[in-house]
Amino acid sequence: MARSSRTSSKRSTWSIAFYLLLVLVGGLMLAKTAHAQDEPVKEDSNAVSGPVIGIDLGTTYSCVGIMKNGKVEIMVNDQGNRITPSWVAFTDEERLVGDAAKNQYASNPGRTIFDIKRLIGQKFTDKAVQNDIKHFPFKVVNKGGQPRVSVEVLKKETLFTPEEISAMVLGKMKEIAESYLGEPVKNAVVTVPAYFNDAQRAATKDAGTIAGLNVLRV
Repeated sequence: MARSSRTSSKRSTWSIAFYLLLVLVGGLMLAKTAHAQDEPVKEDSNAVSGPVIGIDLGTTYSCVGIMKNGKVEIMVNDQGNRITPSWVAFTDEERLVGDAAKNQYASNPGRTIFDIKRLIGQKFTDKAVQNDIKHFPFKVVNKGGQPRVSVEVLKKETLFTPEEISAMVLGKMKEIAESYLGEPVKNAVVTVPAYFNDAQRAATKDAGTIAGLNVLRV
């Protein structure tokens, strides 16, 4: 019962945090609209155009949503689910992200990556990192003091930063949003835990940039 209670509490906290994120997204959209009405049209490469999505980049699952007409809309993925596993896998033929990656884990554990959020913005020697990598089925190595995921891709050992793996998950969220909305998506607000330090926040923003997103706020 205690485990169930903790899980319920975590889900409740997650729901509140993501709702607040989407309220923030809605506020940004309103501010953008007001600015567009008040200001004359002019060339501005930094102007925000198009929809602004909210992404909850979770350790285990991620989701994406938007505020429309004052209501929160959580978008469904290609499996009809509102949450997508934050998993990435490499096979001999392709890269998989989300449900497809998680579903093939049993037959391909060494090339299936998850919980990458535990490594982002961290140093390889950090105690928490050292503890986590003991339990990962995939290989994590030290590269210049930073953790790198070492995985075989097309029969070649390849190193990925936590930001690059996170970018693959964020890219999946971007893809879900574009399919759901029927238009290109560039702008996003990404949630991070309150305990994230500046390095972890910056690394998360870098992951968004790699994914082709303009991260307005982390």
